[in-house]
Amino acid sequence: MQFANPQEARDFLEQHPEVRSIELMLIDANGIPRGKLLHRDELLPIFENGRPLPSSILSLTIQGEDVEASGLVWEVADADCWTYPIPGSLSLQPWRATPTGQVQVSMHPTQGLPATPGDPRHVLARTIDRLKADGYHPVMAVELEFYLLDKHRDANGRPQPALQANGVRPQAPQVYGVYELEQLQPFLDDLYAACEVQGLPVRTAISEYAPGQLELTLEHRFDALQAVDEGIRYKRLVKGVANKHGLIACFMAKPFGDLAGSGLHMHVSLADEQGNNLMASEDPHGTPLLRHAIGGMMATLNDALAIYCPNANSYRRFQANSYAPLAKSWGVNNRTVSFRVPGGPAKSRHVEHRICGADANPYLAAAAILAGIHKGIREQIDPGEAIVGNGYEQARETLPTDWLTALRNLEQSTWAKDALGEDFLKIFLAIKWEEFRQFVSEVGEQDWRWYLSHA
Repeated sequence: MQFANPQEARDFLEQHPEVRSIELMLIDANGIPRGKLLHRDELLPIFENGRPLPSSILSLTIQGEDVEASGLVWEVADADCWTYPIPGSLSLQPWRATPTGQVQVSMHPTQGLPATPGDPRHVLARTIDRLKADGYHPVMAVELEFYLLDKHRDANGRPQPALQANGVRPQAPQVYGVYELEQLQPFLDDLYAACEVQGLPVRTAISEYAPGQLELTLEHRFDALQAVDEGIRYKRLVKGVANKHGLIACFMAKPFGDLAGSGLHMHVSLADEQGNNLMASEDPHGTPLLRHAIGGMMATLNDALAIYCPNANSYRRFQANSYAPLAKSWGVNNRTVSFRVPGGPAKSRHVEHRICGADANPYLAAAAILAGIHKGIREQIDPGEAIVGNGYEQARETLPTDWLTALRNLEQSTWAKDALGEDFLKIFLAIKWEEFRQFVSEVGEQDWRWYLSHA
């Protein structure tokens, strides 16, 4: 695990004397940034000697409550565990009212014990290292869909899409609408400007398939860990810029029952050490390596579904004719399948993994995807014939559509224990089972039974 050089902090402090505060953030199992707001005088010591955070910071539910069964709370005395900054993560938060910096940290492999196994960034780093050891360098890009919501609820107390600049609240999907993007220009201008300040490679903005739903694309990176780091920081940035505008950026998988869900689409290919795409082919179906990669992702999909769809709400996204996939399926230039091989020139051949909801932790999602790919390559798993046409009508093996089944599959999976690490999986499952119990308690046994039959 590589950490940042202290010179990065010295240069930042010299270039930004106006900055008085620094947001230090660590990403937890749910993908939530947690940390502290520090004084500028505390920044350099973090780069030189690290910064302790309590072990329990990596054992929290999505509501921020301790999970004792994780083993990271009382039985280890909520011990201090040392974190260090990630290279390139120190930047400004230009959406703040006062000049503020931001730095992302990760647990030190040894000084961070006993919390280190619970750090999701370590899970991804290990998976990447395994692939590289076999000569495969994963190239990735992250796409996140989200809703831009008004901070005020409607008359019935429900969330509602944000008002456009013309004072009109959008009601129709208007997918790919350019006028809708124009109406959000003040927000988008600030978002692009903030991404430029933070060095995030954000490109195309799209009005998605619901009123107030957006997607902005990030460029592919030869360094897959960098790509996911950037996806994490982009999500933090979107929420910050939205808050500046008095809005809410919502990354729930299915915030509205009657509207499209929001996905986390992961684009992935494999390259050699020189950066040559090993999936490149004039054949739109790609190379045998690409097919084996898809076969591995299909073979591990049920085991990893609770990683890709980590909350009860995640499963409401799976509906026919909704652009959310329902089955173990793949195809070329086909958005009705789970694993899509986009069109384009031979050198760009890759796979788009379309299963994850926008609520997934990108580190864990990427780790499970890459581990599935690795299995497929090693075992030369055949994914079967590509789907041509409407994948919803040709679904051969549909996905489990309830949280309970997905959690049980993950818990019983020997592949997941190896892919994610047995120690991490113990922590993650302790957190998710606690959240599951809370969910059942809140909705009631009768409502839960209804949910299972209608998911």
